[in-house]
Amino acid sequence: MSKTRIAIVGLGMAVTPHAKGLMDLSDKVEVLHAFAPSTARRAAFSQRFPFPTCDSLDTILQDDRVEAVAVYSPANTHAELAKQIAAAGKHVLMEKPLDITTSRAEELVAACRKAGVKLGVVLQHRFRPAGMKLAELLKSGELGGIVGCSTIIRLWRPQSYYDEPGRGSFARDGGGVLISQGIHTLDLMLSLAGPIAEVTGFATTTRVHKMETEDMVCAAARFANGAFGTIDATTAAYPGFLEEIILTCDKGTAMLRGTELLVQFHDGRVIRIEPDQSAGGTGADPMAFPHDYHRAVMSDFINAIQQDHEPKVTGEEALRVHRLIDALIETGRSNSPVRIAE
Repeated sequence: MSKTRIAIVGLGMAVTPHAKGLMDLSDKVEVLHAFAPSTARRAAFSQRFPFPTCDSLDTILQDDRVEAVAVYSPANTHAELAKQIAAAGKHVLMEKPLDITTSRAEELVAACRKAGVKLGVVLQHRFRPAGMKLAELLKSGELGGIVGCSTIIRLWRPQSYYDEPGRGSFARDGGGVLISQGIHTLDLMLSLAGPIAEVTGFATTTRVHKMETEDMVCAAARFANGAFGTIDATTAAYPGFLEEIILTCDKGTAMLRGTELLVQFHDGRVIRIEPDQSAGGTGADPMAFPHDYHRAVMSDFINAIQQDHEPKVTGEEALRVHRLIDALIETGRSNSPVRIAE
């Protein structure tokens, strides 16, 4: 099978693990163009990676050889870029979040569907072996139904992280700990435990940070299947800890901690997957992790194009976590329960 030809848009901090993954996948994908508006960023990228750069988005849109475009630009540019890319008949791989508001995210998803192109979303926690094993156990019924789900996201970002212009703002990022950091774990939680029907809780900016958006959220949740749950998310927990999802089920309890899985059944059986070295980025350096699962996202996306099926994380899947984040922010502002429509 011939290589899938793609282009990259956005050459800032987020591009590094993706570019490394693309180098690993050189047997199945060819990068024709890499674009950023900044000359300095294009030059810096060229020094690190062997992909040709271009100085115009139109170069990518007008190149009929380009089959797909991977977008790693700031969140507030995503919807407009995706619309242009989809209109040019090219598939889209979009870094999280889809955009800074759910309404813009919905427009992005609709534009890709209307154009008949595939849309994949970079939510790489879904590709960790521990989470995939737990998904298998839940699907098979081996653990029984879920009665409780606790999700804990206790990360650390120093004030210097938020001092970067636009960082932690609604205008550029769309929010704080939930949409910028917690979105990965919240998406994984929803993929395992199913949709949430209602949340009630609190959201705030602690005195640890000076920023526009939230750096701490604590909420209770009622899942559509009747299970109860809690969500605890922050970027004020020094020095940063691995995220956890704990599922209490009819036949046992499962705990995901980073890339580790521990399942303990009522009958005494135990299933364990030992942690690997990929669960980083919990502390001051948000990019302190290997690129293993970013490579897996790209490989899945390329397979979806070559074999003509949906990527593992579609736009519609990503909209579920966007709507949950909206509800968590709203309940924090209103101090009232918020229902989530599917």
